[in-house]
Amino acid sequence: MRTLVWFRGKDLRVSDHAPLVDAAAAGEVVPLFVIDPVFFAPERARQLPHRMQYLLESLDELSRTIASLGSRLVLVRGRSVEVVPRFAHDWKADRVVAHRWVEPFGRERDRRIAESLHVPFDLYEGETLVAPGTIRTGTGQPFSVFTPFARAFQAAASVAPPLPAPTSLPHLPADIAVGTEAVPTCESLGIVPNPRVLTGGECAARERLRAFVDHRLSAYAGDRNRLDRAGTSRLSQDLKFGTLSVRSVWDTVSRARGDGARTFRNEILWREFAHSTLWDRPGLLEEPFRPEFEDFPWVHDELRWRAWVDGTTGYPVVDAAARQLLGEGFVHNRARMIAASFLTRHLRADYRLGEAHYMTYLTDGDWAQNNFGWQWSAGCGCDAQAYFRVFNPILQGKKFDPDGDYVRRWVPELREMPARWIHTPWDAPDDVLRRAGVSPGRSYPRPIVDHATARTEFLETARSHMNER
Repeated sequence: MRTLVWFRGKDLRVSDHAPLVDAAAAGEVVPLFVIDPVFFAPERARQLPHRMQYLLESLDELSRTIASLGSRLVLVRGRSVEVVPRFAHDWKADRVVAHRWVEPFGRERDRRIAESLHVPFDLYEGETLVAPGTIRTGTGQPFSVFTPFARAFQAAASVAPPLPAPTSLPHLPADIAVGTEAVPTCESLGIVPNPRVLTGGECAARERLRAFVDHRLSAYAGDRNRLDRAGTSRLSQDLKFGTLSVRSVWDTVSRARGDGARTFRNEILWREFAHSTLWDRPGLLEEPFRPEFEDFPWVHDELRWRAWVDGTTGYPVVDAAARQLLGEGFVHNRARMIAASFLTRHLRADYRLGEAHYMTYLTDGDWAQNNFGWQWSAGCGCDAQAYFRVFNPILQGKKFDPDGDYVRRWVPELREMPARWIHTPWDAPDDVLRRAGVSPGRSYPRPIVDHATARTEFLETARSHMNER
């Protein structure tokens, strides 16, 4: 049997890759990656600089790894809906295999390809711990609240152990006649590499997992919200691109004991919940989960929007989050929540603006996760934060960045400010400001909105809107 193994942007690995393992056991293997203009057209790629940088590094390593195993990754240009059926026919494949995608556009792409193929198209699970749509309420409905979803998962789900990487692969069949493309580079796509973006590829991802489990997992429960500590896993981009399978992460962490391991597994279940929710409600990428928010009176103020994007709102922790996103393609999860709350509550901007902005610059930009997080923060999502809960960015900063180290890293204008005043520089005495070299309104902006006033205006607007529904 000849199997075309279609690698896609979410399974850039050879470990725990069921389609590859099954294909190798069945006979001839043709590893394929499609350089689709949907993602790889230079004008498109430049809009997603950090994700593309990570993807290209990961794809290059995957190509080298497959070569070291005795085969060759075939790269071809074109639209996947045309390329995959054509080459499956030309190469006399007996079947095509790939990992399933949760997003609606991926599902539609696969539907079209399945209709065009003359051979079976087998989709394997792998993006999530269990097949999306399988964790159900007692009446067979999707869950809309996380806690009962997590309980049901823990009671009923069976997570298979990860598969080992193959030690060898069959040689590429001799009759596969195609001039394979080289792996694109950042330079060829017009992307300026960012040295702060984490290294792509399976080897670096596995090293990050080892470092997390060995050095940070035990303290994860207490440190994961601290902006000034390296307390998170930093595995989000590895899970997004599949340089690590979620099963391998789950399996590794499940061997550990303690609050850190339990808390981290719970975070993996939040990821599972987000993907399951999008699977059941594909319209969420366009509309809010809660229908009462469909016509919410969002406000667009271009100057305030630009201040939020550029990190010049005058609220240090909000500005640090904005600059971290632009600077390294990552934002600490607590900072994401603070920044999203500020945009949707204090500035009353449509959450979809923030969602799209984050998808542009995040290395770990995942459609299900990003949408879920933004809808949660805006109060319009599944199991969302209540609309009347408005984060105070000053108190959030003091609680989760008590010495101001996170702010100092990303807002260098405030580097010399003492911890007592770093989250409220406008209140600092003149002599403190002078010694720190800070001039409110000049070297660092004053707040673009007053917290108490913005909170009151948002709550009045939200209550009025909800009462009218």
